[in-house]
Amino acid sequence: MSSYDLIVLGSGPGGYVAAIRGAQLGLKVAIVERELLGGICLNWGCIPTKALLRSAEIYHYMQHAKDYGLAAENISADIEAVVKRSRGVASQLNKGVTHLMKKNKITVHMGTGKMLGGGKLSVTNDGKSEEISAKHIIIATGARAREMPKAKADGKRIWTYRHAMTPAEMPTNLLVVGSGAIGIEFASFYNDMGAKVTVVEMMDRVLPVEDADVSSFMQKALTKQGMDLRISANIQSIKAEDDKVVAEIKAKDGKVTTEEFSHVIVAIGIVPNVENIGLEDTGVEPDKRYHIKVDGYGRTNVDGIWAIGDVTAPPWLAHKASHEGVIAAEAIAQALGNTDVHPHPMDASNIPGCTYCHPQVASVGLTEAKAKEAGHEVKVGMFPFIGNGKAIALGEAEGFTKTVFDAKTGELLGAHMVGAEVTEMIQGFTVGKTAELVEEDFIHTVYPHPTISESMHESVLAAYGRVLHV
Repeated sequence: MSSYDLIVLGSGPGGYVAAIRGAQLGLKVAIVERELLGGICLNWGCIPTKALLRSAEIYHYMQHAKDYGLAAENISADIEAVVKRSRGVASQLNKGVTHLMKKNKITVHMGTGKMLGGGKLSVTNDGKSEEISAKHIIIATGARAREMPKAKADGKRIWTYRHAMTPAEMPTNLLVVGSGAIGIEFASFYNDMGAKVTVVEMMDRVLPVEDADVSSFMQKALTKQGMDLRISANIQSIKAEDDKVVAEIKAKDGKVTTEEFSHVIVAIGIVPNVENIGLEDTGVEPDKRYHIKVDGYGRTNVDGIWAIGDVTAPPWLAHKASHEGVIAAEAIAQALGNTDVHPHPMDASNIPGCTYCHPQVASVGLTEAKAKEAGHEVKVGMFPFIGNGKAIALGEAEGFTKTVFDAKTGELLGAHMVGAEVTEMIQGFTVGKTAELVEEDFIHTVYPHPTISESMHESVLAAYGRVLHV
């Protein structure tokens, strides 16, 4: 039986990063993966979806070439070629993770892992099993799409995100259930590719975890793009037939309509992968939603067993999982006697969130409403992209940057952005929050001109009555 300092169960962005960091710190590390190195994110989530969205973005620009003084004729989209490119991107990154495992001398056990208790774990592949053991085990098994009891995914008419990434045919009339990041990204992709898109959201606004101003702006922007947004609505029933899907939708006013669609994407959240991994044999405790409970370092209630990523508490984001992986690996190295590492516990308030629709959405920290609920007296600044020269030059003048500060201390409580490339810019505010900068630090920072990032500066100035360009 092979023995290690650390075994990581799952090789997603949390698992493989934890394994690499552990190896960097001198630990003997193994990783167990049942499907593909890189997990859902690299193979079926974050990365390939961005490849799809990039194709849709370019297609959108080609259709609007005349807005830039250009001409493009006989434009068409080949969904098969678009998907092929996306799968190629995923394959390239999967090979990259394989290389990283070899480079860092991490042993990879392909197969289904199950904890046996006492630091032991079995790996089964093609009917053959082997046992391995470690002083510490990190559970990084991730999560899967939550399905509707009344609309089980069949891969033909009713899809989860995974089916939506490799469609056998282009939807003509698409119903998207759920307007969180995944739902809106696929709605944006298929809308740009030419499908008629209807979105049903049970909450009172789209992207309900975002700031209310962002949700309001996005509702208008997506409606303008041609989407049919049903807010405060519910799906009463969904029935898949050979050539269509029939759905009963209950509107905000209580009226129920029966409508037909070519396909349905269900994007209503996730379910943690805690089944069949031997959790019951370890004494590890999940919460009421079956996510594993951990402290800020990834420790569970059982010594030697850790958990990171989507199998734990929200936010369920790849970069949160990666950071948790680093923290856990460092804490394990410290527990094994390394005195040179000093891990800091995870602070979820400093984790940015990004939605890669059109226009993009990005945020970090508290919304204005949440800041007030928490008892803060706030100063709020907003700056519209229409006042930004670079945004106008790019033909991307829709959007804004909003910042929320504590009025007494100047602490940045939250930042919220919508518009072109905001998913790249939010990191500026994330660094500021992590470093505990105050308003004067942002005000005294020089932002390059012309860039959209100047809107970040202006939003801070606006919060303190000093805005320059509106």
